[in-house]
Amino acid sequence: MEKANVDESVPAEPEPHENAEKCPAEGSGAPKRKRIRRMIAAIVFIAHVLGVLSSFHALMSTRTSQGSIAWIVSLNTFPVATVPAYWIFGRSKFNGYVVQRRLVEVTSSQEVEEVRNRIEPFVREGVQKGTGAYAAEALSDFRFLKGNKVDLLVNAENAYPSILEGIDSAEEYILVQYYIVQDDESGGELKDHLIAKAKEGVKVWFLYDEIGTRGLEDYWAELREAGVKVTSFHTTRGARNRFQINFRNHRKIVVVDGKQGWVGGLNIGDEHLGKNPKYGEWRDTHIKITGPSVLQLQVPFIEDWNWATDEQLELPWNPVAAEDGDATVLIVPTGPADDLETCSLMYQQAIHSAKERLWIASPYFVPDPGVLSSLYLASLRGVEVKIIIPDVGDNFLVQYSPYAFIPELLKTGIEIYRYEPGFLHEKVFLVDDAIAGVGTANFDNRSFRLNFEVTALVRDDAFIAEVEEMFEADFAVSRKMTIEGVEGKPLWHRAMARLSYLTAPIQ
Repeated sequence: MEKANVDESVPAEPEPHENAEKCPAEGSGAPKRKRIRRMIAAIVFIAHVLGVLSSFHALMSTRTSQGSIAWIVSLNTFPVATVPAYWIFGRSKFNGYVVQRRLVEVTSSQEVEEVRNRIEPFVREGVQKGTGAYAAEALSDFRFLKGNKVDLLVNAENAYPSILEGIDSAEEYILVQYYIVQDDESGGELKDHLIAKAKEGVKVWFLYDEIGTRGLEDYWAELREAGVKVTSFHTTRGARNRFQINFRNHRKIVVVDGKQGWVGGLNIGDEHLGKNPKYGEWRDTHIKITGPSVLQLQVPFIEDWNWATDEQLELPWNPVAAEDGDATVLIVPTGPADDLETCSLMYQQAIHSAKERLWIASPYFVPDPGVLSSLYLASLRGVEVKIIIPDVGDNFLVQYSPYAFIPELLKTGIEIYRYEPGFLHEKVFLVDDAIAGVGTANFDNRSFRLNFEVTALVRDDAFIAEVEEMFEADFAVSRKMTIEGVEGKPLWHRAMARLSYLTAPIQ
């Protein structure tokens, strides 16, 4: 009997692959998916570890208990997204920057003493302990100096010609610092005047913020070719500062020969002359200082230049009194490298020192709870508090944020006006008939804690009268807010206001 050939009728079963578990017949993408899962698990684990470590940093360094709690919860709940956000936006101190005040740190103690001796005749005596003026001097590490002339420059059409005229008069050196520079007609005019002076042998230094000003390589190249020394502020300079993109150098300073200085809200660009239909009329305020306080104005420039380049500028320090003025001026540089939150404290001392009136103009009005409380108390003790802000802003979040706290301000009797003709960008305040402040600092968290700013405090009856007249003109073309108008906003608007206010630490 013949044996049946089963191999011909039944197909043989394949032998199992020796790596069957690793390479199954079906689902050949499984190994790749496993590798991705392992990678994701590793990333999540590392993120949680970094979240814990960052939480400790937030615990030890975040300014408020609310801020610490918010960061700690977020860092441990959503570490993948929050850890990088914390190291970019969560820091309030600028590492490595050295504040060199005492009028100026020059090469030897003997020279410092000589500079102080030359300044001493201009020091305003009689500043008493317990006063706002005394606090301002302590914050700035400078003294109120007399012998100055201060010119109020309303809007770019007055400020720009004054600055260019001053540059043309330079004999020794020019210091120029801006947050924003545009390569347009206004920027080109500034460039041409600086190049002309550099070719005459005048030393020119130009410092700009690389976040505010971008894409001007040809502009800077032309200046450098003419002999102008140009640098960005280099916010992220140094190993510890790679992620410091949330800090800005917001200063606007021009100094000529240590005798004339300009400071205020204006950057350089045609939009400041009302040539951009998006903003319409650009309302801003600058001042020109002639006299010994100009030496104080050049100190923060030297500090910033030193940070950016490691170069210590050697400039003459010879105070010269103005020929036709005797205003008392104190320059208050502020920034995230200071031991204290000097900008916020400067505003708070101004608020607390007001007895009769406190008028404030700011394009970005987002004060923190401490400053808000100071405003409430000023109004409750009978001070006339008036605040003017833009009717239409250039920042979506800042536009909505004030509605989160304006009802409480209005209920305490504070008057808030919205400037209607165009975009209001000035940073000015007036305290009684005693002092006026003009500078670069906005009334918001960014200027309080994240920006390098500078403000001039002026004590002079004639100048204060001019500032008062300027405020009155702005109030006259502004719309006064009412509690009914604010509380009558739709729910979506009120919700947007609260959400926008939550972003105040990084606005």
